[in-house]
Amino acid sequence: MTEEQQPHTQLTTAIHTDSAIIVGDPARVGKAADLLNNVQEWAYNREYKSILGDYAGKRILVMSTGIGAPSTGIGVEELHNVNVKRAIRVGSAGAMQTGINFGDLIIGEGVVRDDGLSRQYVPEIYPAVPAFNLMALAHKYAPQAVYGIIRSHDGFYMDNNAETEAFWSTKGIVGGDMESGALMTIGRQRHMETLSILNNVVLYEGDLAAGVNDLVNGESAMVAGETASLKLALDILSDPSLEA
Repeated sequence: MTEEQQPHTQLTTAIHTDSAIIVGDPARVGKAADLLNNVQEWAYNREYKSILGDYAGKRILVMSTGIGAPSTGIGVEELHNVNVKRAIRVGSAGAMQTGINFGDLIIGEGVVRDDGLSRQYVPEIYPAVPAFNLMALAHKYAPQAVYGIIRSHDGFYMDNNAETEAFWSTKGIVGGDMESGALMTIGRQRHMETLSILNNVVLYEGDLAAGVNDLVNGESAMVAGETASLKLALDILSDPSLEA
């Protein structure tokens, strides 16, 4: 009997891997391909573009999920359905503290769940936290990264954005994105190990549009951060300790 493809991602268990990197931008999948061997294109449906490749002897899936929690949540659920056990998000973030520079890596030790989707799974008091073993490996390979609590939210253009970010900055939040809360919350419900590695593209209180446009247009520090974040995720997922 032929296995039916997952409806959005078009994945099946024929990917034959338990490890995945998820990215927001489909273009980032191509950048990940440059770091892999034996690359195989899998599918491109809606915002979900996927490839398979080898890194240090480990077969790894890389898949885009688009922007925001809902599309990320669909991606995580369908990864779980094809037996993926570990998923690392490699994305971009805006700094929420001064001193975090363009291209610095921000790694979430936990997430303020300020998105709408994760609340549909569990109450807001439920924590969104990464897997301990993946976090330990992040410290092994990237001890210089910025570690702390991040905030996941649902939009850029609300009238009170500056006020909201100032509030969370005073609470020690180091960065903001739109997907990590959904990844960690849903992943934990599905018994998946998760981690979020973010490339800083906006200085705290800086120009959001300029930062995102600089990443799109290839500003050097941000491009270096993007490559470093992808390589870190690959190093973690291929670490021999995960196979023990």
